[in-house]
This record gives sequence, structure tokens and C-alpha cells, in this order.
Amino acid sequence: MQARVRDFIYTKDDLFFATTTYLHPNDRILSFLRYIPDLNGDRSLNGSKYSKLDSKQAYNFLNDGFTEYLFDCKVTGVEMMGVPTKKVKKILNPSKRLKEIINQPSPDELLSKVIKVSDIFREETGIGQKYLGISGSVLPGLYNQQISDIDFVIYGLKNHQKAMKTFESLKNDSESLLKPITNDYWARLYDKRIKDSTLSYGEFKWYEQRKNNRGVIDGTLFDILATRKWDEIQGTYGEETFEPCGTVQLEATVSDALAAFDNPAVYQVEDVNIIEGPNVPIKEVASYTHTYSGQARDGEIITARGKLEKVTGRTTYYRLIVGTTRESLGEYIKLKNLKKSDWEGKL
Repeated sequence: MQARVRDFIYTKDDLFFATTTYLHPNDRILSFLRYIPDLNGDRSLNGSKYSKLDSKQAYNFLNDGFTEYLFDCKVTGVEMMGVPTKKVKKILNPSKRLKEIINQPSPDELLSKVIKVSDIFREETGIGQKYLGISGSVLPGLYNQQISDIDFVIYGLKNHQKAMKTFESLKNDSESLLKPITNDYWARLYDKRIKDSTLSYGEFKWYEQRKNNRGVIDGTLFDILATRKWDEIQGTYGEETFEPCGTVQLEATVSDALAAFDNPAVYQVEDVNIIEGPNVPIKEVASYTHTYSGQARDGEIITARGKLEKVTGRTTYYRLIVGTTRESLGEYIKLKNLKKSDWEGKL
């Protein structure tokens, strides 16, 4: 079975998982539990109600009766979630879902906005329709008209860069439907993403404003998400193994940020200075949380803190991981030279 980042997996146990990576073992699809059936849930689908879970709730739920979806991963050395192939009822594809929405005779208010976003990116960027998709709660149909966002998918890392540059040129055009986020949205986004003191409210806004991967259409937030094309996916599951080696804090220069909006977001680094933790050669910094995707650009100096991993395969190297939980407590990627006066004066 083939599944990519941004796909959803619907299981025979009426559970919805979000795919978390590109490479999978033969017997399961690596993914994270997002929605469960719940009589008191705030999401509805085909007459049934569902609830969305955070990381702690998801693990607790699976440990309480659905342990088949948990396994000790020999590749990473930690317990992970994954849908056994025998439990897969359907793989939900963002590109196919978008086509369904476009061809739907009477789309509701949120789906109408999805169509508008799709039309704008297709017309303004020239990116083919097959490289566009919709993920998040809209993909399985578990969206809430009042609170759901639009998770718009661009296939191809260079296509994604092109889409963000296009949005940067459109967001301040008075005639464009795509607008920058206003202050009304910042508090909600900050509360959703930041669960500790690693980023201040002002810092968070400064980083998000310059990314150009998030905006508003007719009052609804949208994200521009990256997923690799099939020919951009390399390797096979298990050819590299990952060994946890404690915690590390470092400073480094970003040498390549092409995959900074992928999942995980990856920054190739050089001139690494270890501040805390084992003094080992670190090749890259990676983030599994959306907050720290696109956080730095080529040539910028970063400071980062997270889990140290030893990667063993054709070669052996080390990487720093941010986002070992969805909330990323105590983990971050920031620009070393960003001062409070820099972001205070621009917001």
C-alpha cells in the first residue's frame, strides 16, 4: 500500500489516522490518530459524531483497547503509531478529494472557499491541477464550518516554493481574495501551537508573517502545505535506523532549506556549534511540528533544541529533532540573531 504525507487512513475500526511519513513497513502505514467516534463529538459524518484528539489523548485511546495500532519501531527505537494493513479500509488522497469537491454540484460555504483557493493557485502559478489537494479535516469530511481551517496541499517541493512566492505577491493586493492574517487570528494560532514559553507571542507572529504559507480567504484560515511528488521520494523503509541519544542544543548555519516545509521539515546545516549535549557531527535539523516548518532560510544562523538522533544507513550521521510530541515542549528552532527590538518594531 502506498501512502504519502497529508493522506488520511480510514480503518475498519472507524478511526481516522493522518499519514506522517513517506516510507512505511510492509505490514502497516505509519500514521497518527486524529479522529475517533464519540457520541458527544463536535464533528459529524454520515450521521455519526467524532472528536479530534491531541497526542496524549491519542496514545491513551489506543492503549485502552486498540493496541494493534501501536508498535515498538526497530527503526526509530521508540513506540509509534501505525495502521496495520489488514485494518486499512480506505486511503484518503488529498488530490482526489479536491477533484470531488470541485465537481460537487452544491458545495457548502467552506468547500466553496476550498474551490476558490484551488482556482487561484492553479491560475496564478500555472501548477497543474494534479499537483493540488486538500487535507486536514476536509479530507475525511470531518470539518466544522465554524472552526475548521483549509489545509491546502501543493505536490512538489519546488511547486510549493512557487505557491508561497505567489501568495507573497497576492496577499497585499486589494483585489485578491487571498489576504494576510490579521491580528484577530494571532491569539488563536498562538494558543493552538505554543504550549510553553519557547516562543513569545511577538516572536511567533514575526516568524509566521514572513513564511508566506498561511493566509485568510473570506474569513477562513488556509495553510499552504508541501508534499513530495512520488519521484521526489527516495529510499525504502528500514534502510536507515534512528537511535535516540538524549537532548542537544546547538547553533548552526542553514546550508539548504528546500525541504523546510516538508514533513518533517528539514534544514541541512553546517558550522555546527554544540551548546548542550554530546559533541557529535550533526548534519541536519528536522521538525515534525508545523510550528517550526519554514522557520529559517538558506544562510541564516539558527539556535535549536530537541532530541538528538544517530542515523545509521549507507552512512552514519546525527540530526536534531524538534517535535517529538505534537506540542514540542522545550523544543524549538529560532534565528540566533533575532532580537526583541527586531520583531517589536515590525508588528
